[in-house]
Amino acid sequence: MGGIQVGTASWTDKTLLESGWYPATADTAEKRLAFYAKQFPVVEVDSTYYGPPAEQTTRLWAERTPEGFTFNIKAFSLLTGHPTKVSAIYKDLRPDIDKKNVYPDDLPSRTYEEIWTRFLSALDPLVSAGKLGALLFQFPPWWGIRKSHKEYLREIAARCEPLRPVFEFRNASWFSGDNAAETLNFLREHGLPLVCVDMPQGHKSSVPPLVEATADLAVVRFHGHSAKWTSKDIHEKFGYDYPRSELEEWVPKLRALARQTAKTQVFMNNCCSDFAQRNAATFQELLGE
Repeated sequence: MGGIQVGTASWTDKTLLESGWYPATADTAEKRLAFYAKQFPVVEVDSTYYGPPAEQTTRLWAERTPEGFTFNIKAFSLLTGHPTKVSAIYKDLRPDIDKKNVYPDDLPSRTYEEIWTRFLSALDPLVSAGKLGALLFQFPPWWGIRKSHKEYLREIAARCEPLRPVFEFRNASWFSGDNAAETLNFLREHGLPLVCVDMPQGHKSSVPPLVEATADLAVVRFHGHSAKWTSKDIHEKFGYDYPRSELEEWVPKLRALARQTAKTQVFMNNCCSDFAQRNAATFQELLGE
């Protein structure tokens, strides 16, 4: 049975800083990260989705955390086909284009390749320190099951090697009807880790809460059950405080998942106030981690 790591999808959220979760003495970015790292063994970096990280930043993360601490990195939006602000692209690679947002097809192939190279290279300090976990590739709601998309999953794995990508879908077609078995078999055949999710149901972006291991690494992300999932306000969208009873229901599922893997990671992504941190602490208590 592999170990289970529990953490959250952010340690710098504005509403978290305002919640009082951090002690008054944690009054700098360095002290807050150090305090977080005393509570949890792993964190998911969400900011890298909105803009690729700088190598200087990842070096500071590595230096400011204890040995054995792990950072999972969310892939830059452009690499998962999301609309990406031109201003988020490296300054010397920004296209001269009359658009605020761009997609991969809007860029010259050499520019796209260079973005991939720089994104991965910026993670080198974490790799050198042994603190890089998985790379989260979360795809947009319109990215449904098709042959070309399955091939892109394999392409990502090849590009990232020896780093470890994990894949989160936001389109129900991957798991509807017979597609569920097809998707799971494909991921298992190629050793690609599925990101299991707990999220509101009944929306275009909803996928079922399947708890399935498709590789020796499993990742489970908890998005909450906010009644305002479609809100443009990110804190309304993820503003859900899990009651202890709901987390208790997940404990046997997570333990069963861990029995099939070398490592299982659990991330609370209900980042509003200190919901994620408190819920993650409860999970650690329930799991005995």
